[in-house]
Amino acid sequence: MTTTVLSVLFFISALLYSSVGHGGASGYLAMMGLVGVAPSMMKPTALCLNILVSIIAFWRFYSAKNFSWQIFIPLAITAIPMAFIGGMTHLPSHLYKPIVGMVLIFSAIYSFIFAKKLTSEQPLKQVSKWFLAIVGAVLGLLSGLTGVGGGVFLSPILLFNRWASPKVVAGVASGFILVNSISGLFGVLSTGAKLPNQLPIWLVAVCVGGFIGATYGSKRLADPMLNKLLSLVLVIAGLKMLANF
Repeated sequence: MTTTVLSVLFFISALLYSSVGHGGASGYLAMMGLVGVAPSMMKPTALCLNILVSIIAFWRFYSAKNFSWQIFIPLAITAIPMAFIGGMTHLPSHLYKPIVGMVLIFSAIYSFIFAKKLTSEQPLKQVSKWFLAIVGAVLGLLSGLTGVGGGVFLSPILLFNRWASPKVVAGVASGFILVNSISGLFGVLSTGAKLPNQLPIWLVAVCVGGFIGATYGSKRLADPMLNKLLSLVLVIAGLKMLANF
């Protein structure tokens, strides 16, 4: 029963997140937290699902020419090694749960506040490569530690500083999430972590959701109301994680 419920929830998360170039890890973590999945399984599962969905999102946004190598490269150079280190680091449950809880609540705030900005175009500013490199390192480490791809933090930074248009931000975020998730997963598996038996079923669910969402989002970014509804789920899951640590 839990497998079926999570499959549906993962499908919805992948659809919504991929429409803005994200892999959906914070959504997957939220759903697993709500149904009581063990923390030891949450991080590797979220990273695996993240990789598949971000591949699809990256392909769709890159094909639509919504991408910037100028922004992506400084981020990826520092993020990849830090994500591996984060993946190798095992946080005990009493630390992992509150950190993930705070990440989910931040994701909720981001989804709500930036819902309109994701569909608007603004004048752009020159990007700072040194700042991007620092951001990449910090978000890479956070990605490996928690199992998120870092997109929910990267996107508001790029949008707030007006370093790229919303669609390019989505494209860059998808690539950033992809390399972070791959590196983080290698780090996790190097410690002997196990993957759940239900993973193939969940991969199919997020593949379908990710394809639909990314195809739609690469042409027309998601409805702001959907992002606001998603933020409510993230808040509930985040508070649950904080209450149970």
